[in-house]
Amino acid sequence: MPDDPKNPYQGPAGGWGALAASAEIITREKAIARGSAALLRVNQKDGFDCPGCAWPDPHDHRSAFEFCENGVKAVVWESTSKRVDAAFFAKHTVCELRKKSDHWLESQGRLVNPLAYDPKTDHFAPIPWSEAFETIGATLRSLDDPNQAAFYTSGRASNEAAYLYQLFVRMFGTNNLPDCSNLCHESSGVGLTQTIGIGKGTVSLADFDEADAIFVIGQNPGTNHPRMLSALQGAARRGAQIVAINPLVERGLEKFLHPQEAGAMLCNKATPIATAYLQPTIGGDLALLTGICKHILAAEDAAPGTILDHAFIDEHTTSFAEFAESVRAADWETIETQSGLRSSQIQEVADIYLQAKSVICCWAMGLTQHTHGVATIQFVVNLLLMRGNIGRPGAGACPVRGHSNVQGNRTVGINHHLPPAFGEKMEKLYDFKAPTTHGYDVVEAIKAMNDGRVRVFMALGGNLVPASPDTELTAAALEKTELAIHVATKLNRTHLVHGKQALILPCLGRTEIDQQVAGPQVVTVEDSMGDVHASEGRNAPAGEQLLSETAIVANIAAATLPPGKPDWRGFVADYATIRDHIEKVLPIFKDYNARIAEPGGFSLKNTARDREWITGTGKANFTVAAIPDLTLPPGRLRLMTIRSHDQYNTTIYGNDDRYRGIKGQRTVILLNVADIANREMAASDAVTITSFGPDGRERQVTGFTIVPYDIPEGCAAAYFPEANPLVAIDSVAAGSNTPVSKLIEIEISRG
Repeated sequence: MPDDPKNPYQGPAGGWGALAASAEIITREKAIARGSAALLRVNQKDGFDCPGCAWPDPHDHRSAFEFCENGVKAVVWESTSKRVDAAFFAKHTVCELRKKSDHWLESQGRLVNPLAYDPKTDHFAPIPWSEAFETIGATLRSLDDPNQAAFYTSGRASNEAAYLYQLFVRMFGTNNLPDCSNLCHESSGVGLTQTIGIGKGTVSLADFDEADAIFVIGQNPGTNHPRMLSALQGAARRGAQIVAINPLVERGLEKFLHPQEAGAMLCNKATPIATAYLQPTIGGDLALLTGICKHILAAEDAAPGTILDHAFIDEHTTSFAEFAESVRAADWETIETQSGLRSSQIQEVADIYLQAKSVICCWAMGLTQHTHGVATIQFVVNLLLMRGNIGRPGAGACPVRGHSNVQGNRTVGINHHLPPAFGEKMEKLYDFKAPTTHGYDVVEAIKAMNDGRVRVFMALGGNLVPASPDTELTAAALEKTELAIHVATKLNRTHLVHGKQALILPCLGRTEIDQQVAGPQVVTVEDSMGDVHASEGRNAPAGEQLLSETAIVANIAAATLPPGKPDWRGFVADYATIRDHIEKVLPIFKDYNARIAEPGGFSLKNTARDREWITGTGKANFTVAAIPDLTLPPGRLRLMTIRSHDQYNTTIYGNDDRYRGIKGQRTVILLNVADIANREMAASDAVTITSFGPDGRERQVTGFTIVPYDIPEGCAAAYFPEANPLVAIDSVAAGSNTPVSKLIEIEISRG
């Protein structure tokens, strides 16, 4: 239940609470030896990459404890001594398991046997690897059209596994490669590609040491990217201005106590983070950014030639005049109404931008998961371009990615749109004709399964059903498939939502030794800032039957495709061979194997960082966007989904949310006290939440508890994935098709 509102959590992010939580999960998962030893190698130059978030590692000095509280949870969750074996599945029917909570399912331990669903008994039972591969190959070959299969990817697959996966899928004949990016940062990729020519951020970790101002917009680093707090702490200590923009007050943006600073810990002395903290209404970021740009233009008009970087604008950009005209025409009344902020508040943070020589803008899903998500990202770019804050030290765009290798997956080809140059190089190297028709993203794949156009679904990691919008529809769609294949380390909800046939294929984790013919293998990952480095597991595998993701993909490809190029089993014998092939297809990986042998790896070329604009105009593009009207009918609220502090994506480590003062409960809705009073309700009341999507159908979740919280009036928040059933499948961002999980129109009622 929530803490006493009169005595809410007052501590900093990090601190003693982080140490206590880390110790608790190590003990709970019975991973004192295995997990603790692994932690000493996490994010080290000769260790393995944290299976959690994609925040980069320092290039120079690294601490002996280069991890955060959530990194501890991710490593220990994988290093647990608990096992989900044949005896477990003999004991539990699928029907019984479906009644268990997501937390219970994953907390049972590591999967250790390949499994097949038996509809006669309603049990999963062990199956030989050879039979599993034969089943997959035969089923895929039986399809009338390769596009009747969809191949999902989570963000934890290595570059090597992801490259083989997309190669296999395209040689099979489809671009149906939906991935977790479709659900989160697709708006960033689309918005950035259209404006600066590359779908990635433009900053390095070193830029945080030089920035004069850092804008953190629609992001909660204390929970979702805790190691980022170290960079923000360093910036704050040297006097950089940090502007936090978030509808909710989040503790990590207020103050941080580094658990590895002994002196500060003993004195309980936290570092203040945010210089200014704005709480726009949910979805009001585009109006806010328009207001900031409007104030900057007014400053330029008052002192012509002294505010904007005209040399940069003239040499490197297009469409500035159109952008400036539209912003000047925007009226302050509309900006205030739609942002939920006063003009004076907006002008205050605009002045912080103006006073800074070098500015970084960071963001996450608080910006991307709106109907106008792409336009909002492009307005962040507009703001940066006005004063030349892209392509120089201490400045740039910083979309903060989630999963540890979600960026690398996209770089090596996990994309439902096949880049022409990438396709041509693969065709030449492997002597096949790559499909050119755009494939299905996640939303499209769900619809295609639901109406029978996709008959086989494979997931390389992930937990699609709870992670996706319109949860009931997603589950019903998956149940219509002829075969569902899941590569995983732990049991999750989606494995239990099966089609006619279902296979669970257990794989090695990031922390484990990957022994192949050529010896122990390293894999590679790319972080949020385009740095690529090696990762080598140090734990013994959790079970004798576990295969690597790379080996599983290669064996499926060999069982499905006709004999010939490439040598799939040769790839498995030595992953260096895969990297040689990646280099041939993607020249940015030149000398791949040699460069990952260097401590800390290497940085991929970033064209926008070098002020090379791979756009249709050959320049960076200013864009124009109207401020969206967010007016709701009387009595309705705007709901955003959020993570608790004790979870990572769909993985629930526990039922507490320490920083928000919520304990032992996840079915909660956070509301402004005025909204509670206006409805004649009270804290701890049970409510039903009803959403209203573009299809006209009402969706409901029940049994949610009211929690008063510091959130703008007219807004609400609830945890992901519990609130995902409220997101209509057709409620998506224009241009990216990203589900609108941060702008859900709802009503609440008692019960």
